[in-house]
Amino acid sequence: MSGTDLDRSLVLEAVRVTEAAAIAAWKLVGRGDEKAADQAAVDAMRTALNTLEIDGEIVIGEGERDEAPMLYIGEKVGKGRGAKIDIALDPLEGTTLTAKAMGSALAVMAWAPKGTLLNAPDTYMDKIACGPGFKEGVINLDASPGDNVKALAKAKGVKPADITVCVLDRPRHSEIINGLREVGARVYLITDGDVAGVMNTAEAATGVDLYIGQGGAPEGVLACAALKCVGGQFQGRLVFRNADEKARAERLGVKDFDRLYTLNEIVRADAIFAATGVTTGALLDGVRQEAGFIRTHSLVMNSASRTVREVRMKRPV
Repeated sequence: MSGTDLDRSLVLEAVRVTEAAAIAAWKLVGRGDEKAADQAAVDAMRTALNTLEIDGEIVIGEGERDEAPMLYIGEKVGKGRGAKIDIALDPLEGTTLTAKAMGSALAVMAWAPKGTLLNAPDTYMDKIACGPGFKEGVINLDASPGDNVKALAKAKGVKPADITVCVLDRPRHSEIINGLREVGARVYLITDGDVAGVMNTAEAATGVDLYIGQGGAPEGVLACAALKCVGGQFQGRLVFRNADEKARAERLGVKDFDRLYTLNEIVRADAIFAATGVTTGALLDGVRQEAGFIRTHSLVMNSASRTVREVRMKRPV
């Protein structure tokens, strides 16, 4: 599947899928029911995918077959003809954000040629990411948070105090946060949604320079697809808490449990990434209804052409 095929036949189809999921989830914003919001997004995304002329397989989804009835890892979607693609998705990134009507909930999805996305198990991953414009290797997962801030500040020609780092607000990140503040960096804490957190590094308007911390491995694959489209950098290492998680990883083909993955090892070919806002955040406006219309705000990216399209959709209720 060439870059031209990706651009012409699939880019706008991808954003229609995330729009459908976002609108379905939006109907449950602020209603306090995380499971219902997630299920609505899953149902809508699956329905939209199955209308497309693709031969798709879920490689990052709602769980393995025995854990999720829809959009599970290994499920085939689409009409079974057309481009053969791997699909990574999160129909609702930010279920808690949605239930509580908080900002930055997204519907997200990435597509790449079959066999080119990492089949990441549903475990944690240590991550570090930055946006485009820097020499490869400017960040290093094995370096301290403070040293990474200093390295990025030097590459930007600024002081460490001018660097803003996005971190999930979790007790496990207390040492990271302390290390960042010791060198004077500004720490931007988020409650949920580390795909959006990583994506923030790729957009200057967010003011975020660096992402550091431990989050979901599946979300790491989605974030890598987004960064690949704009030229950012990412490093990640899977984190296993028990033997069951290691066994799950082995079933998905993971053999080296200590491997440090780079962006191009996680997403090994050109990719399409699409995201639609459910609730308003730093990158995207949320779904809203006004004057008899529903409006959505999306980004759709294509790494083959390095294009980023901002899509605002308006349709009658």
